[in-house]
Amino acid sequence: MKFQEMVQVVSQERIATGIYSLWIKSDNIANEARAGQFLSIYCKDGSRILPRPISICETDKENGTLRIVYRVVGKGTDEFSSLNSADTIKVVGPLGNGFELHEKTALLIAGGIGIPPMVETAKRLNLMGVKVYAAVGYRNSELFLADELKKYSEVLIATEDGSAGTHGNVIDAIKANNVKADVIYSCGPTPMLKAVKEYALSNNIICELSLEERMACGIGACLACVCKSNQIDDHSYVHNKRVCADGPVFYCEEVEL
Repeated sequence: MKFQEMVQVVSQERIATGIYSLWIKSDNIANEARAGQFLSIYCKDGSRILPRPISICETDKENGTLRIVYRVVGKGTDEFSSLNSADTIKVVGPLGNGFELHEKTALLIAGGIGIPPMVETAKRLNLMGVKVYAAVGYRNSELFLADELKKYSEVLIATEDGSAGTHGNVIDAIKANNVKADVIYSCGPTPMLKAVKEYALSNNIICELSLEERMACGIGACLACVCKSNQIDDHSYVHNKRVCADGPVFYCEEVEL
């Protein structure tokens, strides 16, 4: 079930260069949200009609709050960065299908702004009693959300400039630490997801990928965010999947990257 609400901002802070953490209040959405789902958030500026899709980072059902962590990349997210406690924003969610969580040793693989949804994923797997590893990639030593991930998982860091952890990418960090897992959950840029898919298939590991894609409506009506699939889509009757409605999470065998 999804909800359209005007929600109140609880708090906001900048946690890295251009990266913001925003907590909002919504009992309905917090109660329904699953790891890997996202919200569509609307700007107040009337010239920006389309909502911005942002992954859910954490949920707190007891207090009815949700956390999103986003990067400022345009005028819409720049507007969000000025929000303060007690401000209100229009939100639709939870949207998408989220991760299917398995009771098996898990390896979370994420890079950049694909890291936020891994916090809730790690938290829920931890509550299930699952052993969790998280391999996360950064540009430099601004390791946003690493401390949160460490609460629920064994964290492996990779940085492009070698300033922290393994000098290289997330696959380098996994191989350097000889990590073994039964299931992979991954979110990040497409080149990383391609490498993760190849790694998972070559090692016979179950793998779920959360795709990053530009979206318009966020509910599957406009077909602006389709990806290639090896299955026939029931909506368009071609080899496409709608990332917003059929995804954003897919088993790696389902999609072509």
